[in-house]
Amino acid sequence: MQPLEVRVIKGEDVRRLLPYGDCVEAVAAAMRAVSAGRTIMPLRQIMRLPGGQGALGTMPGYLGDPECFGIKLLSLFPGNPAVGLSSHLGLYVLCEAGHGRPVAVMEASSLTAVRTAAASVVATRALARADSKVLAIIGTGEEAVSHIEAFRAVRPFERLLVWGRNHAASQSLADHARRLGIEDVRVVSSVRQALAEADVVCTVTSSPGPLLFGADVRPGTHLCLVGASIPSCREVDDACVAMSRYFVDYRVSAMAQAGELLHAIGEGVVTEAHVVAEIGEVLEGTVPGRRSDSEVTVYKSLGVAAQDLAAASLVYRRAVELGVGILAPI
Repeated sequence: MQPLEVRVIKGEDVRRLLPYGDCVEAVAAAMRAVSAGRTIMPLRQIMRLPGGQGALGTMPGYLGDPECFGIKLLSLFPGNPAVGLSSHLGLYVLCEAGHGRPVAVMEASSLTAVRTAAASVVATRALARADSKVLAIIGTGEEAVSHIEAFRAVRPFERLLVWGRNHAASQSLADHARRLGIEDVRVVSSVRQALAEADVVCTVTSSPGPLLFGADVRPGTHLCLVGASIPSCREVDDACVAMSRYFVDYRVSAMAQAGELLHAIGEGVVTEAHVVAEIGEVLEGTVPGRRSDSEVTVYKSLGVAAQDLAAASLVYRRAVELGVGILAPI
């Protein structure tokens, strides 16, 4: 039996090896693969722990190009930020497809933060108006930070609006944006105020109920709905879902886990046919995205295994090239 070695890659190295621009292109390719049927992606599973303090999430998958498979293991503890920890802690295990050897274990929360923000950039480039100048971020957590960084790196806006329930956290996020070199940054007092000015809005909250209402959405707005990833949570109301041209990352997961969509279907406001397409179909040109400057477009981001695989594979290849990480025999 040949001995096995696994490359262990820490979070700061994941971020260094995965710049946003490169991750955006890797995620775009992965989403085209999803819609072309070149992936295997079982629905993620959540095991809730006694007492409601946290949960264990698992997300396995296979990607055809570059060919690899793997699994993400995440502890989900919403109260962690209060003690200085990420709410999502875990590992990504990457395997090569030739013999099934595990080749890398890397910190997963950094990987998730970067690839999720990259996915929003991919969708925004495909669906937002070309002349969009104002970005609003709704929420102040880790994903809010990564979204600001990703858009700054790949698709800059002239103005950034920030809203969160906690004013101090909102101000801290705005200060971070200024340190990145974004000059026109403003903390707004309400989601409604953000919607009155923004061309692109990204919701990255853990809210169980709607924060954003269709009655406040201006024509021509593009929305990236990122935060609600279980059926019982939703960041926007039924009217917002109904008024939009609605896109998803993966139909199968959307029909099982997209809380906003499932609520609107359950209330009889829309049907499953309201989903226009997966974003990969738009990228491939088989389904049109935005059809007019007045249309409201929505991208529902649940995050899929193909995105993790594309990002993890890129991190691993660069780690090997640069000699980054610790080789551990197993």
